[in-house]
Amino acid sequence: MFEINKNTFGEFLAAQRKEKGYTQKELAARLFVSDKAVSKWERGLSMPDISLLMPLADILDVTVTELLEGRKLDQTVSMNTGQVETIVKKALTFSDETPEKRKEKQKRHAAIFGICVLLSLTELLAGIWFLKQTGINRLSTNLLVMELLSLIFGAYFWFFIRERLPAYYDENPISAYSDGIFRMNMPGICFNNSNWPYIIKAGRIWTAVTLITVPAACLLLSVLPPDIWLSFGLQTAALLLYLGGLFVPIYAMGKKYG
Repeated sequence: MFEINKNTFGEFLAAQRKEKGYTQKELAARLFVSDKAVSKWERGLSMPDISLLMPLADILDVTVTELLEGRKLDQTVSMNTGQVETIVKKALTFSDETPEKRKEKQKRHAAIFGICVLLSLTELLAGIWFLKQTGINRLSTNLLVMELLSLIFGAYFWFFIRERLPAYYDENPISAYSDGIFRMNMPGICFNNSNWPYIIKAGRIWTAVTLITVPAACLLLSVLPPDIWLSFGLQTAALLLYLGGLFVPIYAMGKKYG
């Protein structure tokens, strides 16, 4: 209800820029951003950082309210309390979510991730019990390591990853992302706030799926004859399938929405 319409914002921005006689490059220079960033704003692909709202409004000779609304307003008509509240809420959602939405999302993420972890542990314990009952004393430790990685990456993607990238990602072609111990370098794609939500979604889906499926794969490999189970080709194929399930979707989302 209070979200900014990116297309309306972009069309209004383009119209006001042309009315003032600025090119995208000239407007970008005055805001100290790239002309590519301005182009993305006008096409509704991304939004400027909230810190740029006031200087952008000043340059275009409009109010911040008009920018948020995406239209010219009658300055002689005063706004009532409800209208002011709506504008404030739009400003709050311009660069981030409201605290209420953020808490609700965190609770939903905790529930989904918690269920995946619980299912994973249940599968793993059931698999170990089954192997003991059948007299098999081996377990695919490589896949157990993958399960641990899924747990670690899952905690990061579901709870700690930045939901929004800094503004300079929208203004420059950057193919690397760094956040603490987490590193991601994807040559051929540029991270920005257009494709970042889809990349995060791909990471969350991958961790949820692997948490649930890896224990079953551990059990399957463990019941195979030792010569097959210890096959280097089988272990390598499993690792490539595991990693490909993360990086291929991330690359695809980065290309499609970048």
